[in-house]
Amino acid sequence: MDDSESILVPHDRIGAIIGKKGETKRDIEARTDTKIIVDSREGEVEIVRKGEPIKYLRATRVVKALGRGFSPEHAFRLLNDDCMLEIIELQEVLGKNQSRLKAKKGRVIGEHGRARAEIERDTGASISVYGKTIGIIGTEEEMERARHAVEMLIGGASHTTVYSMLRKGEPSRKFEL
Repeated sequence: MDDSESILVPHDRIGAIIGKKGETKRDIEARTDTKIIVDSREGEVEIVRKGEPIKYLRATRVVKALGRGFSPEHAFRLLNDDCMLEIIELQEVLGKNQSRLKAKKGRVIGEHGRARAEIERDTGASISVYGKTIGIIGTEEEMERARHAVEMLIGGASHTTVYSMLRKGEPSRKFEL
């Protein structure tokens, strides 16, 4: 019997999962030996396992990443054994104050996207700030360094301090939020 999992995806991210003329969906299916069924009205994506369980798990991670704002190019990194996905739920960290949430997301993005781009460049991780989450894709080391930088920014550290820490290659240490 086939295993399957349904993932709720924001309606505005359904197109990213399907892709132009269905290309992204077909690519995920081909690379993971799965069947993907998209219900765009409900925002539900069902992933059906046809082959190896590991490929099925990779397909679910890719779909989750696409649903959290990553481009297919970045989400497909999750097909590699050494890459992982982490989702930081900002409301769990910051509470429900929407203006505070917006301000902290803005700090992670930076002016014209500079902060996010600098963290990605200096760590090798991919970062998506979407809705009430911040997603990170990367190897264990990339994720650790990127998470540390994000936590520093959310905690109030200056962008200059964060960039300096990243460039020095300082080991990650816990930063209190």
